[in-house]
Amino acid sequence: MIESLIESLPTPALIVRDALVAHANGAARALLGQRILGKDVRLVLRHPAAVELLTAPASAAEEVELVGIGDAERRWMMNVAPLGDDSLFVRLTDRSEAHAAERMRVDFVANASHELRTPLATLVGYAETLREQGSALDTETRTRFTAIVHDEARRMQRLVEDLISLSRIEAEKYSLPQEDLDLLPIVEMARASCSGFAEERGSEVRVEAEKDLPPVAGDRAQILQMIDNLIGNALRYGRRGTPVTIAARAEGEMVRLTVSDEGEGIAAEHIPRLTERFYRADPSRSRALGGTGLGLAIVKHIVERHRGSLSIESDLGKGTDVHVLLPAAVVTKV
Repeated sequence: MIESLIESLPTPALIVRDALVAHANGAARALLGQRILGKDVRLVLRHPAAVELLTAPASAAEEVELVGIGDAERRWMMNVAPLGDDSLFVRLTDRSEAHAAERMRVDFVANASHELRTPLATLVGYAETLREQGSALDTETRTRFTAIVHDEARRMQRLVEDLISLSRIEAEKYSLPQEDLDLLPIVEMARASCSGFAEERGSEVRVEAEKDLPPVAGDRAQILQMIDNLIGNALRYGRRGTPVTIAARAEGEMVRLTVSDEGEGIAAEHIPRLTERFYRADPSRSRALGGTGLGLAIVKHIVERHRGSLSIESDLGKGTDVHVLLPAAVVTKV
């Protein structure tokens, strides 16, 4: 009866009797080996914590975390419960994803704290100088210090806004946007919002759009934020005086949006990590240009919420193309 019950479990489960594997379900055999029946459990589960728990007298259910069973990076929670016939019921639950998520959360908090601490320390230092020695400073120095305080405060504000935005997008990721959106007016809005930065960089933002572009199914505010981030990145990392191009065309049942710059490009080893939070291919340059390290992470989450896809291509010395594929809206004809 108990054997047929554990055989139906989707997670690895064993019955251990006298330190031998008396029964193992399919999931356990797939993980630990097809010929584990009758073997010493100490040879099957070569983990000190597991061996100690399984060979000690058991009077109540216990659990222990195991690392490296089946794969060096996998983590398992092993639950052991005594059965009435002096045997033990052993069940393994894969905790790898939960552990990875927790590690990402811890890293995120640590990175966010670090990113806020740097401008905050600068802001506090200059503010204290202005407060304590303001009257002794000449007008030029006081003006420069005030500008630094303002710039660092704005940097913190942008970072906090991006953190809030990312949190909001993640909270909505299971809600599929349904609004039919004409993409070109949104592109023009994003271009207008970046016009000051484009003028500062001496760059023209060009739009090359296919005629009769179908609408996309989306969230207007998030699509605008996505395009704004992509244009901002292209202006930030493209060479001064070179154009940024936004191209849009239909592609089957999708709409492809491509934002291209003529910059230094990105080395191939960095591209897979560019959408990670706070990842920067060139940290000092990114901070100097005002980047928060969250722009592409926000873009990635917006694209995922819209059930689209994101890809990045780059040639060193030539520039970078960021491609976004978004589902075209299904227009019902009357």
